[in-house]
Amino acid sequence: MRIFTLEFFSGGGLLGQPLPPSLAREGDLMLGTLVGELAGIEGVHVIASRDPRLPPLAGCETLYPLPGENTEELFARGVAVADAVWPTAPEGGGTLERLAATVLAAGRTLLGCTPEAVRLAASKLATTRALAARGVPVVPTYDVESTVPSTPGHWAVKPDDGAGCEGVERLDDSTEAEGRLHSAAGRLVAQPWIEADPWSLSLLCAGGRARLLGCNRQRLSWRARRLHLDALAVNARPPGDPRVHRLGAEVAATIPGLWGYVGVDFLLGAEGPLVLEVNPRLTTSYCALPAALGRNVAEMVLELRRSGELPAQRPWSGKVVELALQPEYAA
Repeated sequence: MRIFTLEFFSGGGLLGQPLPPSLAREGDLMLGTLVGELAGIEGVHVIASRDPRLPPLAGCETLYPLPGENTEELFARGVAVADAVWPTAPEGGGTLERLAATVLAAGRTLLGCTPEAVRLAASKLATTRALAARGVPVVPTYDVESTVPSTPGHWAVKPDDGAGCEGVERLDDSTEAEGRLHSAAGRLVAQPWIEADPWSLSLLCAGGRARLLGCNRQRLSWRARRLHLDALAVNARPPGDPRVHRLGAEVAATIPGLWGYVGVDFLLGAEGPLVLEVNPRLTTSYCALPAALGRNVAEMVLELRRSGELPAQRPWSGKVVELALQPEYAA
């Protein structure tokens, strides 16, 4: 099987503009982990696009952009020579949705979520509304057309379709948050700042169902009123809390087009979990998940595509892997 994946993050050359350094680092980690896992599977030939200014990736055939070729033209060229495609692009601006649709239109196997699921999950506002309508606990989310309640405490304002911590601001109160919504050129959402622990789920999804792979502790910090993901403790929480375990199933049932690896960011406080957003793609936690589980996660995704069945839930491995994303957090 020939599997193509698009190098979309590192360096930013294929995007036509530089990426924030944090996203570039995390994207390079994800791509390297994915290529390494796929290359280790018997019968799989990996093809990955690459910014020509960056060093080549080991374990794969490299597809470089032609002069004047844009990202989506390069992607279509890779799709044409592959049997299956694993898009790794961010969902902002409709990019991941368009790439998923391109794969399906070409009659290739899509190793990712459906375009419809990506479209919904790409919007934090649409996602929280869909989840809340099914009774899933979420962080309240407002846009410029909403009435922002006058509640005390800080607020977070962020792009509705932003990736990771990109563009997240902390504002002093709801009045300032509402003013920021009205003054922005792009589509923003506002959420009350809730004092709770930030976590994420790594899920394997199919057909409205989910299998929990790992529950990961996030270490965040504010610098100059901007939010940064500094480190992760991957597989840090045993799956014994039924509220957390049920959360993945509820998200998958709400968005049945979620397929393969999916991430869910949530807050965990005394009252239970609150969903922040759903990531219909690989997340940074994936980079350490194979080591934490002692399993090839990409191979699990390929087996899901072959069999159509989610794997049985395994006992918690007990192995926690620390992933430092900022130099000061490295051991």
